[in-house]
Amino acid sequence: MRLQFWRQLIEDIYSDNPPHQPIGIELWKAVRKHKLTKRWFLRIIDEREKNLNEKAHRNIQELESYAENAQSSFIYLMLEVLGVKDIHADHAASHIGKAQGIVTCLRATPYHSMRRKVYLPLDICLLHGVSQEDFIRGSREKNVRDVVFDVASQAHVHLEHARSFCKNVPPKACPALLQTVVLDDYLDRIRKVDFDVFHPSLRNRNMMLPFYLYIRSWRKIY
Repeated sequence: MRLQFWRQLIEDIYSDNPPHQPIGIELWKAVRKHKLTKRWFLRIIDEREKNLNEKAHRNIQELESYAENAQSSFIYLMLEVLGVKDIHADHAASHIGKAQGIVTCLRATPYHSMRRKVYLPLDICLLHGVSQEDFIRGSREKNVRDVVFDVASQAHVHLEHARSFCKNVPPKACPALLQTVVLDDYLDRIRKVDFDVFHPSLRNRNMMLPFYLYIRSWRKIY
């Protein structure tokens, strides 16, 4: 019902008939002002709807596809708000969105495990002989950490790909790409605990993040 609400809201906005409620009106203003692409909104809604089945991703490609549709689409919209139309920025946004989706899946693993849900790619789990029950039990054995290492490595690869376009991405696109600060922080912290996704330190907030964000914003890098 909530997804249908958003789908109808988007249709009404692009029909120039926004509902009389604060979110709808402000979103309608943004769409008119920045000429936001309807397709990105619908991709986000469609992907969330497909994800309601709460099944584990069959492979890393399926997780990346989810991340591209659900996360990268947000970044494409932010680039449009900034007035950036650049193929290099779009490529960077695609890879950053995929990295964000993968990291989000890792960060949420302890929470989902408590609810007896596991969304990490099944092919990687099978490769290391890890069952969903291992995650549900909160296992910290080496083979479980190997699964986390493989998944985290894929997020790192996407960040490196995104940064390979850095010299060609317009500086004004930088604010839309600064999710990298949080992603770098998590990947660095999970590396320091040897990819133990259940380590208590991963629940702590890094108070230096605003400073890192300021530095990268000032330097116009992501």
